Amino acid sequence: MLQNYFPVLVFVLVGLAFGCVPILLGWLVAPNRPDSEKLSPFECGFAPFEEARMKFDVRYYLIAIIFILFDLEIAFLFPWATIFKEIVGTPEVKFFGFIEMLVFLAILVAGYIYAWAKGALDWE
Repeated sequence: MLQNYFPVLVFVLVGLAFGCVPILLGWLVAPNRPDSEKLSPFECGFAPFEEARMKFDVRYYLIAIIFILFDLEIAFLFPWATIFKEIVGTPEVKFFGFIEMLVFLAILVAGYIYAWAKGALDWE
């Protein structure tokens, strides 16, 4: 049983090697000579206009949260869509699987309409 997972282990180890070895080589081989100009803050070629810890508009976070919600919707829809033929093929869950996803999509559409009605998607 564990022999089936050996290629996955090798894949993970090779992936970690491809990600970590160049970083470690750069850290070990690259020269490290920091000076005041390299350590100073930099903003598009100009001195920074204000402090880096400035406040962001709440709408930015609201749009980000709404994006994450609808992105997670796709994460639920893809597995369901891949086994849709199997769901419809079994008589016991034929309508249940379809109605279940319709309810899920209806909840998401209701949330989208609510966010739209509250003006969460308007950007001034």
